[in-house]
Amino acid sequence: MPDWTALAADLDAADPLATFRDEFVIDEPDLCYLDGNSLGRLPKRTIPRVEAALRQQWGGRLVRGWNDGWLDLPVRLAGMLAKVLNVQPTEILVGDTTSLNLYKLALGALRAHDKRAILTTSDNFPSDLYVLQGLGAELQVVEPDLLESSISADTALVTASHVAYGSGQRSDIAHLSEIARKNGAWSLWDLSHSAGVVPLDLSTADMAVGCGYKYLNGGPGVPAFLYLRSDLHETVLNPIQGWFGQDRPFSFEPEYQPVAGIAKFQVSTPSILSMVALESGLELYPEAGSELIWQKAVSLTAFFIDMVCSEMPGQFEIVTPLDPAQRGAHVSLRHPEAWRITRALTDRMNVIPDFRRPDMVRFGFSPLTTSFAEVATAVHRLTKVMKDRIFDELSDEMPTVT
Repeated sequence: MPDWTALAADLDAADPLATFRDEFVIDEPDLCYLDGNSLGRLPKRTIPRVEAALRQQWGGRLVRGWNDGWLDLPVRLAGMLAKVLNVQPTEILVGDTTSLNLYKLALGALRAHDKRAILTTSDNFPSDLYVLQGLGAELQVVEPDLLESSISADTALVTASHVAYGSGQRSDIAHLSEIARKNGAWSLWDLSHSAGVVPLDLSTADMAVGCGYKYLNGGPGVPAFLYLRSDLHETVLNPIQGWFGQDRPFSFEPEYQPVAGIAKFQVSTPSILSMVALESGLELYPEAGSELIWQKAVSLTAFFIDMVCSEMPGQFEIVTPLDPAQRGAHVSLRHPEAWRITRALTDRMNVIPDFRRPDMVRFGFSPLTTSFAEVATAVHRLTKVMKDRIFDELSDEMPTVT
């Protein structure tokens, strides 16, 4: 059996991104945090920046802060995020939430289209499904492997998660977007589980949304983003007409006149303090480099899968694809006792994964913050949970957040 601890040490020693771990707050060295796909760690540089925004800008400058750079912050963040998504800064808008951005783009697309059918997948994020259910369109939900064959001449919009939140299955954006286009449909992708870790090429996609608090380490509830291909800017309009999408918001005209370009999808006042935090997270991405980030994500997930299969053969079903080209940066294990196993890891073994109903333990690997030693320790502790059946000692009571 391999010496996983020694192998992890060798991999960490050779890791070109190893020093980035020092950029983050790690108050518990013994904690194995494998939930960065749900909430990324706090960058150290975020703390003084948010404090300065509180004390010096808000505290000192008060309303004058809007002319000291606050109004320009969404544009500045769009330029930074464009490098992550490999698109033009004028095609990105930072603000609101993922669900709200999905609503704006989906409804805007429907209003601009002569068809009403929306096609999505059963493994799409539930909030996305809820938004789509509320649009009053003809919604067709299919199994992921039937998405391509279900696109037809009646389809107006094809929308799915790029990386499925549960299984970690990755969709082929280029291929599916092209199939949609050939059928006269547009494509809309949720990038929440891929932005900042999976290499992206949105050149064939029409629209996308995503969040900044997972692999981009922007902080809980940080503003999300939307992408709209430039040639659709005058065709797809924002169905929520707010004052920050107005041509001259501070003229306070009674009639709405949208500003040109992507900025028309702004609705109301930007969340400045959260955007300051997001800026720190986005800075780290080009410093590390997208290719190295993805290479490490592949290595971390492969190391975890190999170790689980070696140490606990047959005890879990690995839901996530074994082919790196078909997965993101998290791995889900299926087991009938998944919730109590998750509790045992969190409450007894100082390992934080997360649980996804009905029977999956999900482990996320954030390349800038996760070490191979951390992964090896986590799997050793999981092995002990399974060998000693520590989960038998725990109840199946669930908290609000799992």
